[in-house]
Amino acid sequence: MKNYVLTPGPVPVPEFVMLEMAKPIIHHRTEEFEAIFSKATEGLKKVFMTKEEVLILASSGTGAMDAAISNTLSKGDKALVINGGKFGERWLKICKAYGVETIEHKVEWGHAVQPLQIKEILKGNSDIKAILVQASETSTGVEHPIKDIAKLTKDRNDIILIVDGITAVGAFPVEFDNWGIDILIGGSQKAFMMPPGLAFIVLSQKAWEFSKKSDLPKFYLDLTQAHKNSLKKTSPWTPAVTLVIGLNAVLGYFDKIGLESLFKRHAILSEATVEGFKAIGLENFAEGCTSTALSVIKAPEGVDASLIIKGLKEKYGMIVAGGQDQAKGKIFRITHMGYVDKGDIIAVIAGVEGILSELGHKFDSGAGVAKATSILDKL
Repeated sequence: MKNYVLTPGPVPVPEFVMLEMAKPIIHHRTEEFEAIFSKATEGLKKVFMTKEEVLILASSGTGAMDAAISNTLSKGDKALVINGGKFGERWLKICKAYGVETIEHKVEWGHAVQPLQIKEILKGNSDIKAILVQASETSTGVEHPIKDIAKLTKDRNDIILIVDGITAVGAFPVEFDNWGIDILIGGSQKAFMMPPGLAFIVLSQKAWEFSKKSDLPKFYLDLTQAHKNSLKKTSPWTPAVTLVIGLNAVLGYFDKIGLESLFKRHAILSEATVEGFKAIGLENFAEGCTSTALSVIKAPEGVDASLIIKGLKEKYGMIVAGGQDQAKGKIFRITHMGYVDKGDIIAVIAGVEGILSELGHKFDSGAGVAKATSILDKL
């Protein structure tokens, strides 16, 4: 049985990327690799929409989240954490590990934070040094209004905005320079349609000023060292050579098709998935604030989502993600990132239709596939 990886990370990797990474290994302290590394950092600037140096770290996205805090804040500093899902919770855990005090602003799962709420918190807490938030919360499928949040911090020198864009950068526009974001993070196993193992991070000049005062411990993830070496077309430690080579292949593809086309593709795949499931009575979990990086779909009333997930894997070889914590058994999550095309979306909707039919859920058979197909014709 053919396997379909349709999780929001890792995602399917295109053949042309795998072929590039299958070539013989080269040494990283050579002019040959320096040229590859430099080309990758320049290409990343376009995707991150910045003139600043985008740093490449050999780590998962969590490594870059860790580095964002350890390199800019100090013990006892206060940070506002927007917690609307599992990755909002991760900010809290990292802050706790480093002794950074937090003000937690909880957002109901499936809903976006309201910038006015953040504005009010900032008014009452003038000593907040950073706002930590997700651009796209992978556990809920919510897109938070980063552009509007950035307006609250852009013209202030005493606070920075740190954005986890791991399931956002490359999926939809996140304009680092224009919006005034201070730190933005990405990861290879999401919209960059690569295997896990690389994280990307960019800092504004304001964030670099914060880094000069940071007293938190750092060594492997010392971004000052990473920045100095990146300007010399290398990294301070052994880089993930094969992944950087694959990254160049991806960035070349992005450059060929253009970012607008890339964003449009994600948007159409998202619309087709959401509307296809609505046609058979399944609701979208993040209504009104949907990230185009993935679809998070509610299971029908009385049906455990785990039965849908299990059925997709066993009957059709399709692997999708489930819900976590209070959303466990209630939702299933499908990627639009990576090497996903029309056929994958149609197939997973058809698969869910088949499983729900067996479970006794009443719906107009074939309606989901028909609706999705009509939208996918835009591609």
